[in-house]
Amino acid sequence: MMALQRGLCAALLLLYDGVSASPLGFSHQHPLQPDATVAPRKQLKGRFLHITDLHPDEFYKVHSSTEEGIACHRGNGSAGTYGAETSDCDSPFSLINATFNWIEHNLRDKIDFVIWTGDSARHDSDEEIPRTTSQVIGTNRWIADKFSEVFAGKGGKGLSIPIIPTLGNNDILPHNILAPGPNKWLRYYTDVWRQFIPEEQKHSFEYGGWFYVEAIPNKLAVFSLNTLYFFDRNAAVDDCSTPTEVGYKQMDWLRVQLEFMRQRGMKAILIGHVPPARTESKKLWDESCWQKYTLWLRQYRDVVTGSIFGHMNIDHFLLRDSKEVDILSDPSLLDTREAMEDELTVQGTSDYLQEMRAEWSRIIRAPPSAAKGTGKGKKRRSDPWGERYQVSLVGPSVVPNYFPTLRVVEYNITGLEKTTVWADAVDQTSSTLSDQKREEQERLDLRDVSDIETEPMRRKKKSGHSSKKKDKKKGHKKPGKGRKPKDPKFVRPKPPAKTSPPGPAYSPQTLSFTGFTQYYANLTHINNDVTPDDSGKGSLTVGEDTETWFDWLLKWRKGKHGDKKPKDPQPQPRDFQYEVEYNTRTDKLYKMSDLTVNSYVDLAYRMAQPAKGGKGGKRKKGKKGKGKAVLSGEELEEVESGASAEVAEGAEHGDDSDINSDPDSDDDEDGIEAEDKDRKGKKGKKKKDHKKKVNKVWFHFLRHAFVSTVDKKDLKKMARE
Repeated sequence: MMALQRGLCAALLLLYDGVSASPLGFSHQHPLQPDATVAPRKQLKGRFLHITDLHPDEFYKVHSSTEEGIACHRGNGSAGTYGAETSDCDSPFSLINATFNWIEHNLRDKIDFVIWTGDSARHDSDEEIPRTTSQVIGTNRWIADKFSEVFAGKGGKGLSIPIIPTLGNNDILPHNILAPGPNKWLRYYTDVWRQFIPEEQKHSFEYGGWFYVEAIPNKLAVFSLNTLYFFDRNAAVDDCSTPTEVGYKQMDWLRVQLEFMRQRGMKAILIGHVPPARTESKKLWDESCWQKYTLWLRQYRDVVTGSIFGHMNIDHFLLRDSKEVDILSDPSLLDTREAMEDELTVQGTSDYLQEMRAEWSRIIRAPPSAAKGTGKGKKRRSDPWGERYQVSLVGPSVVPNYFPTLRVVEYNITGLEKTTVWADAVDQTSSTLSDQKREEQERLDLRDVSDIETEPMRRKKKSGHSSKKKDKKKGHKKPGKGRKPKDPKFVRPKPPAKTSPPGPAYSPQTLSFTGFTQYYANLTHINNDVTPDDSGKGSLTVGEDTETWFDWLLKWRKGKHGDKKPKDPQPQPRDFQYEVEYNTRTDKLYKMSDLTVNSYVDLAYRMAQPAKGGKGGKRKKGKKGKGKAVLSGEELEEVESGASAEVAEGAEHGDDSDINSDPDSDDDEDGIEAEDKDRKGKKGKKKKDHKKKVNKVWFHFLRHAFVSTVDKKDLKKMARE
């Protein structure tokens, strides 16, 4: 009998092994074709795609004008076949089609899920063609269908991997304004995203626009947050501290769900459109929402793997200090920040980036030896894993405000080799029924819907000057009155158990982010509309000698070729492709072994340090690692082109290479003098004019922030300010 049982077990094991896959098994399959044979077991790839801000524009016309108010819709100008790079025009359909075609042939079988962080409708940039509800929903449905086609399951039914979308501030009308649900917009997107939202999550989405997907069943959930209810510019809602507010309810939902994730031993990625950007003077979220979000991530640091956002179009990251949380105080009394404008390039990129860097200069980063507690007189670092801080990744856009960009994030799948993947665990039949009837019904609904939101809208208290005056009056209350929380039933989440190890955002482990590869499409080369002399090597320059790069950012941008005419009357574009811009692990200056918080703390710390050597630049010998590496003009050019990686690497480690041996080595015509103006008039003293040196890591960061489109001269001006 025992022998018979062992034989049956062996047979079952052989049967199971017969349908399991080798690591490369899935890559040979084509999910758009039915497979008559038994498919090998699918396995995780350890990568996911982040795509954001596509902004498709059905009215875009090739070789039209990029001028303000025209927005590439008519006239004659330099608008290219695949988009007007570095302009404020939106994306032509050709760019969207080419992007999905590239994804299908290069990424489809190499990723585990897709994070799509919103804004899949055009901007309202042309008064002659105002946006309509049917257009906004129509382009969103078109993009959703593109995802469904590229990532179709067996036989073209269902999906091969999960797609997790989130609402953008331009995915509604009027933009930025979304009233509490249920409302027509949430009903529309429940239908548009019916294949992406789990059936059991659709009720919560219709109510508030939030949901989550178990991208790796029982292991990893991706939470799609409706950041429009945190957005400070949404006048239809107020804050996250009043129990009746929808922002409060979303935060409560998130707290409860993260607690469930902890109890189930799962991890979570949080995604949204509008990031929790916050500097000394500017913000994107209501302060009470920022406070709760930061506290939640602090308390659930054993659960949250990372957070990913879009909206801002530039490539950067946010570093939050949880010590700034003061949840029991009235946020209106704490907050003196003004709301940012809709887009980063309009609200003042200079102030934002410089304020961010100034905050990084206050980062507490101990050397590795301090974390280990070694060395004479050195104390063990109280926070060796950097758990005081939190990181949010903000991805650049597909819309070519700079160059179109995609990001593929890699994560650790150690121990998950035999984990059941999403497509094998989820029943997708309910989301694919009666597709034609659903679309017909929506078309009927849209005919009778006003293009302007007609639901009642409450006036939101703003944190501008008028509200500040009102807040000051609150200070005359009796002592202690203003200290009480607005929510007497406030529930503070429990932190991880003291015996719990650091979470995946802090310590390299399964599901930790290990790096990402940034892809971009050089439209200057691909559109092929300008001569080599006019191309500017694919970079952006300021239009006039008297105009600063910041002045240029504050106005409508017609693009680096806005004043030029195409070299050929008929477009002759080159083959479209995305190419690697950089990889965080192999980049010679970033040198990030992983994407843990400590890695970003270290990077931010290095970028925040002032460049030393401004008075000659020679580093004293015998003190390796003490001097901060800086680059001269020639070396900046070499690093920008990747030619001086060895020099840059030596400088980073404090080698005695003669990087700044020539005090005038960066004495190019666009240099900024470091000496004060009042010293220029002094006589009798012969002094050389020394220019401000540049922190090369900060310079490198700025270059990638604008997706390699900003001219070197202007980059150096930014880096030296």
